[in-house]
Amino acid sequence: MAVLGVDIGGTKIAAGRVNARAEVEGFRSIPTLASRGFEVSLGQIWRAVESSLTPQVQAIGICAPGPLDVKTGVVLNPPNLPGWHNVPLAKFAKDKFGLPVVIENDCNAAGLAEALHGAGRGYSHVFYAAIGTGIGSGIVLDGKIFHGAHGAGAEAGHMCIDYRSSILCGCGTAGCIEALASGRVFDDAADEDLDELAGRLGAWLGAVISLLDPGIIVLGGGVAQMGEPLFGRLRAAAPRWTVNPYSREIPIVPAQFGAESGVIGAAAVVIGAQ
Repeated sequence: MAVLGVDIGGTKIAAGRVNARAEVEGFRSIPTLASRGFEVSLGQIWRAVESSLTPQVQAIGICAPGPLDVKTGVVLNPPNLPGWHNVPLAKFAKDKFGLPVVIENDCNAAGLAEALHGAGRGYSHVFYAAIGTGIGSGIVLDGKIFHGAHGAGAEAGHMCIDYRSSILCGCGTAGCIEALASGRVFDDAADEDLDELAGRLGAWLGAVISLLDPGIIVLGGGVAQMGEPLFGRLRAAAPRWTVNPYSREIPIVPAQFGAESGVIGAAAVVIGAQ
């Protein structure tokens, strides 16, 4: 079946048709224009959908920044989409296009794409994180997204790694790994600080390994594009911060998909719901 995947970000909206082999056709990316408010950004979403929609499309999958309610299809109040408060996006899209619509958290969707079709393919327990402006994550177990008891699971970017830190995170607390080692921190750091930042990420991944015992860790986002200078340090650091005896056997690898990851993942959520 052909599914239209839509990835809503704070700066860009991507859309494309995805087939069962995770191949993307008709990929389009346009500005979100989020600063102009809800009505404008919603109109941009419709433009993105219409640019890739064909009669062959049988359903639409949408991934968006959280928090959101995947059961009701409601986007609650994402910080990077001003004016979006309790928006029933799935209903709006279904009414507008007359197709079944499923929504999912953006990092959950990207993690599902990597687990089923990308760098995590073949592993039953996959931890995915996108390290960019912030740090988002997703957990995929046996091909299914882990949402937690209340649908708010896998927010690993807000795990505290330094409770003494005075550096505030966007979530309002201090000491989160997002505040201490996201892309913004890397951008402002000197080259000699790479060991320190990789050490912070390594300690965080060690905690993830202790908690989840994943088969593989897949990292995407802008920071992951640093390649082996970063990944080599992470592979060395993470085992120091976990009691897991298999920690050195757990691969820490870059994501396979780039700009298309959310589109592929959003479509995969729809296919998995059939």
